[in-house]
Amino acid sequence: MRTDFVLFGPAHFAIMAAIPCFGALLAWAVRGKPEAARRTRLGFGLFLLVNELVWYGYKLTQEGSRFPEGLPFQLCDLSLWLTVITLLALHPWTFEPGFFVGIAGASMAVVTPELWAPAWSYPTAYFFVAHGGIIAAMLFLVWSGQARPRPHAMWRGFLVLNAWAAFVGTFNAIFHTNYMFLCRKPVSASALDAMGPWPWYVLGGEAAALVLFALMSLPFRKPAPAAV
Repeated sequence: MRTDFVLFGPAHFAIMAAIPCFGALLAWAVRGKPEAARRTRLGFGLFLLVNELVWYGYKLTQEGSRFPEGLPFQLCDLSLWLTVITLLALHPWTFEPGFFVGIAGASMAVVTPELWAPAWSYPTAYFFVAHGGIIAAMLFLVWSGQARPRPHAMWRGFLVLNAWAAFVGTFNAIFHTNYMFLCRKPVSASALDAMGPWPWYVLGGEAAALVLFALMSLPFRKPAPAAV
């Protein structure tokens, strides 16, 4: 199969706009309603959990077991599970890396998606639901007042990002895979194209992540307002 999805076409722009709007709509609906916020948070977490498990089942039936390929070792796999755990447990140690790594990484994926199936197909729909779900969930938690990055959270997120990259890079070296595109750039267009050849684009990605994390932390420099 090959994709006929039009990069930066009307449908792509609509998807990119819909993701933060969905997070904002959920946050507006539950703002000041603790029980509704809790139910929505748990429902969102269960939805993303089931969505991911259905995807694993689909891949297994379509492709079979393909070790060492096909493992959930991409950056957005980490972000997805951090997001699910955060929605279900609301723990700061999963929220903070999920917020920084998830929004930054999934946003890049949504802006420059690496698609291989037709636009109107389950794999393409899954791609945008999963990646968009990470972004919308983290925005929902912040905008509804259920979670907020603590001081120095961006550095904890950066540490998790690099720890995951070290693990994945070691796996890549042993099994000759290319998870997280640490060995080769994606075939489709991406921001890595502007960062030079390997290994410079890896270092460029590190620098870009640090800048993005710093920008994302700006709204949280002031202490949270005291509860009334």
